[in-house]
Amino acid sequence: MKFDRYTVILLTLRDDAPVLDEAEAAALQDRHLAHGANMQERGLVLARGPLLDQDDERFRGFSVWSVDPETARQHAEADPAVQIGRLAVNVMTWMMPAGNLTFTKVHPPRSTSEATDD
Repeated sequence: MKFDRYTVILLTLRDDAPVLDEAEAAALQDRHLAHGANMQERGLVLARGPLLDQDDERFRGFSVWSVDPETARQHAEADPAVQIGRLAVNVMTWMMPAGNLTFTKVHPPRSTSEATDD
């Protein structure tokens, strides 16, 4: 059986994350979303989004990348939320039977004003 391999990144809240006021947190979230949208528009990220209803509240976001783990790590570590020390990057390879998953290009949100919870 053939397998497809994808690089995946789990973003986790750091134990030593800086405490931000509401305005700082909102501005950081917009920069975080814009960075992710740039990666997705360039074709480096195939899918990404926040995690909800998780058992461990430190688990914040998950993304599937089209590039090797080291390249994905380099781009993920450029995320403003990682740079400021709020989020940590956890990189791994995800395997599944070939053809099991397909991705469709979508317009990724670049800010919280573009992101809606439908």
